[in-house]
Amino acid sequence: MPIPNLHVDEQNRWNRLSRLQRSIAYVLLVLLITIIVLYIASKIGDSERDNVDKVLEQNTTLVSAAGVVQTQHKSAIDHDSEEHHTFTGPANARQYAVVESFKHAWKGYKERAWGHDNLKPVTGMAFDWFSLGLTIVDGLDTAFIMGLTDEYEEGKKWIKTELVFTKNKDVNFFEVTIRVLGALLTNYHFSHDKMFLEKAKDLGDRLMSAFSSPSGIPYSDVNLATRTAHAPEWSHYSTTAEVTTVQLEFRELSRATNNPAYEDAVAAVSEKIHQLPKKHGLVPIFINPNTGDFLPHATITLGARGDSYYEYLLKQWLQTGKTINYLLDDYMTAIEGVREFLAKRSSPNKHLFIGELSAGSEAFNPKMDHLTCFLPGTLALGHANGLPDWHMSMAEELLYTCYLTYSAHPTFLAPEITHFNMVSTTEDMYTKSADAHSLLRPEFVESLWYMYQLTGNTTYQDWGWQIYQGFEKYARVTYGYSSLASVKSDRPAHRDMMETFFLSETLKYLYLLFSEDRYLIDLNKYVINSEAHPLPVHKN
Repeated sequence: MPIPNLHVDEQNRWNRLSRLQRSIAYVLLVLLITIIVLYIASKIGDSERDNVDKVLEQNTTLVSAAGVVQTQHKSAIDHDSEEHHTFTGPANARQYAVVESFKHAWKGYKERAWGHDNLKPVTGMAFDWFSLGLTIVDGLDTAFIMGLTDEYEEGKKWIKTELVFTKNKDVNFFEVTIRVLGALLTNYHFSHDKMFLEKAKDLGDRLMSAFSSPSGIPYSDVNLATRTAHAPEWSHYSTTAEVTTVQLEFRELSRATNNPAYEDAVAAVSEKIHQLPKKHGLVPIFINPNTGDFLPHATITLGARGDSYYEYLLKQWLQTGKTINYLLDDYMTAIEGVREFLAKRSSPNKHLFIGELSAGSEAFNPKMDHLTCFLPGTLALGHANGLPDWHMSMAEELLYTCYLTYSAHPTFLAPEITHFNMVSTTEDMYTKSADAHSLLRPEFVESLWYMYQLTGNTTYQDWGWQIYQGFEKYARVTYGYSSLASVKSDRPAHRDMMETFFLSETLKYLYLLFSEDRYLIDLNKYVINSEAHPLPVHKN
């Protein structure tokens, strides 16, 4: 029996198929091959993804571990090429409450004082200090961070069309630098709108006349229109804190415009003051712009006229990528001086506080300005960047004392100045009637935010919420929020002034403090100027 030729039979069958049938067969064959290829590829992909997932899981563990370490030792990150910033608005009830407070203040200001520096929120009257629309300029980045698009856009439009520096009027060099120049630079970095940078450059050029003194130490008063500067009418001296709290802003203006002149001017001031004799790093609060010397035996304090000198030593060092060693040396020496000469304990409960050395005698004076409550946040920031552990211990103790200056009063708000007893069996602290007013200052909530970001301790959020409730209960009025005549009264009179720093600083820090994202403004990437305007950290 012959063996059939299977190949020929298959060929005959194929030939007997119609053209349509053969086409269908081809399509089915191609589909089958495609399915097989995709199946094999998916198996290989699953295997590779498993490997990638394992690597990512390992990296996540490493990142988490690094985050724990970062709490102890944060480092500056090069921010020269920065991302475009987006803020998504409030994410919890406390943040929503703070946003509502900002909107209430902004609405009252818009209705009653738009374009003026300040609002008197009880009577609804406008007030001008420098005629620069300070509330708009100073508060605008707070609106941006809170995601308030309408408020931000109307403020931005006013700056673009109405903000000019040609009024023949003297302004305070320091105040305009931190409030206006700082704000313009922050809004430029957040929005990347060059209008802000152009305004900042115009202002910076006009402010440069302050450095025309014989010593290079800036005069306190500047006429922006005539580009001239002079000492204040009441004194030949400038304030030490004022001439040393403009460096972050002018340095950033140089970096943003690629013009070193601004940075050179302020760096020369820091270098000059670095060379001057000090009391273990502590500086008198007045300096002569003609001679470049301190006023001998002037008050030494970390309160008014002295405070931000110490703050900006550390922040300049961080801003420049930790590359200017004398700034760190001066800061370290000064904090050791604070510990040796100014840090004392009250009686009977031994609360840590920071006092002053009085003018003339340099005798110790056991009084502490609310302004001094910036120090815990600064100490914590230094510790996070590798400074000694005792800085953090001092920060924690001092922060608690600052908290007590609030909790001691029926309003749960702090006075402008607190006095401490060093020999007492009853009360550790007391407030004089002349010092009992509150401007709704930001320094304590500022330090709470620093401590919260750097430690994650939510107790600081709870303290901030108590203070916020005090603002709401006692300071909220028809058109905004008013300074108070006395925190010692449970029915305090209103002083009818809403300071621009209430919007720029106090509400901003509270909003950041209540964020579940501790790094909403990351202290690795930003230094915060003395008016709460974030400026980028650089690598040099």
